[in-house]
Amino acid sequence: MTRQHSSQAFWIVAPRSGGIRDESVTVADDDSVGIRALYSGISHGTESLVWQARIPVSQQTRMRAPFQAGEFPAPVKYGYASVGVVESGAEALIGQTVFCLYPHQRRYTVPLAAAYPLPAGLPPERAVLAANVETALNICWDAEPRAGERISVIGAGVVGALAAALCAEIPGTEVELVDINPDRHALAAPLGVAFATPDAARPDNDRVIHASASESGLALALRIVADEAMLVEASWFGDHPPQVPLGEAFHSRRLTLRASQVGQLAPVMRPRWDHGRRMRKALELLAHRAHWDCLIDGETAFDDLPATMDSIVTRPGLCHRIKY
Repeated sequence: MTRQHSSQAFWIVAPRSGGIRDESVTVADDDSVGIRALYSGISHGTESLVWQARIPVSQQTRMRAPFQAGEFPAPVKYGYASVGVVESGAEALIGQTVFCLYPHQRRYTVPLAAAYPLPAGLPPERAVLAANVETALNICWDAEPRAGERISVIGAGVVGALAAALCAEIPGTEVELVDINPDRHALAAPLGVAFATPDAARPDNDRVIHASASESGLALALRIVADEAMLVEASWFGDHPPQVPLGEAFHSRRLTLRASQVGQLAPVMRPRWDHGRRMRKALELLAHRAHWDCLIDGETAFDDLPATMDSIVTRPGLCHRIKY
């Protein structure tokens, strides 16, 4: 008989309503690891859509998280940014701190390959950003920024800010982060980029990344990208059909509109990279960039999630950390 032990997990029990449920967890063997969570991160954009039951029926299979339980819209256990300590299972990892694409849960067991040891120098508190960094890395691969280019990133959420920061590390780039919230100016200096509100956004950019998930942001992106340049759409609008201004000068300016989504690797990287290599690179990037701590906007105790989740995901925010 398979041995099990008890745990607790946060579930969305109905649209905009959550609760903590008891869970039975399989005891780890030599091919798996039992993990005690230290922190998890709330992925603001996607988890907001899940919380509000805004996942289109046509995309419910594609949008399943790796260790999701239940079905959309609810009840569902969802999330993919957990950091914890290995307590049992594969002997080589016992005692190590790892990242796992797991929902918000105190203890859980996963296959050995699903646990990514944190590299030296990466504190667990920062490691909750790993899934966001992985997404931003994939966006940059899709956008193909080049040295010396003028690049605009619209939407200073976590993913947009990280994409801007990565682009800014390419020699000679001039990167501008654009957001309707002037308070996001505080992110610009730590990330090494300029900042502008939409009315002051720079025109004629060689490349534009749109990450605001808003119609106005997408319209702005189409206006400020230079002729024959590329616009990468990194937002997901969920069940909202945005009005996209593809009339006017879209055709005469010969613009390229490309979608980026983290579920698949950018085509140019697929012959050599897999999801594991991409995640390990995301963790390596985090280990050497303490200034990215500015993208974590607060911390909430796990037991308080049922009362606080709505306010966390329905207001503009960055990465919110859950402490166990």
